[in-house]
Amino acid sequence: MGRDKTLLPYKNHPSLTHFLFDKMSKNFQNVFVCAKEQKFQPNLPLIKDKFMDFSPMLALYSALSNFQNKNVFIITADSPFIEISTIEILNQNLQGFDICVAKDDENLHSLCGFYNSNLSDIAKNLYENSNHKIGALFKFAKFKSINFDNKEQFLNINYPKDYENLIKKGQ
Repeated sequence: MGRDKTLLPYKNHPSLTHFLFDKMSKNFQNVFVCAKEQKFQPNLPLIKDKFMDFSPMLALYSALSNFQNKNVFIITADSPFIEISTIEILNQNLQGFDICVAKDDENLHSLCGFYNSNLSDIAKNLYENSNHKIGALFKFAKFKSINFDNKEQFLNINYPKDYENLIKKGQ
């Protein structure tokens, strides 16, 4: 992207992160942003990454280690299109599982789903063994994925052109 995409302005919000925070706050009692530092203006409730390394597994560990025996919904800050109904369906299918994530006909969306906080130590151990892919955690847990037809809701803003198209469309 060439710049911090979590801070890109979106709609009437100062950033994509603020937009997603507001969206999630309408549906969850507690919403937190996991980041290495408080970089958001205005400030958002922050769970600070415990390590300076950049690793999806470490970020997941940092988030989950703040809770005890809780199911935590995880989503990336650059996924503004996620549908609330998708989150509700994932939650409804979580019973009896440690992890329940979204997928579509092409991709598994490891960072769009519920994770039980009791998996935090396993996530840390995987990282310490140089395993940074979230999917590695699935074989250590009761795992389920739910297929969704609308794959557009899982689009990430990864490149300048993605952001330009987002602004042009006014979505």
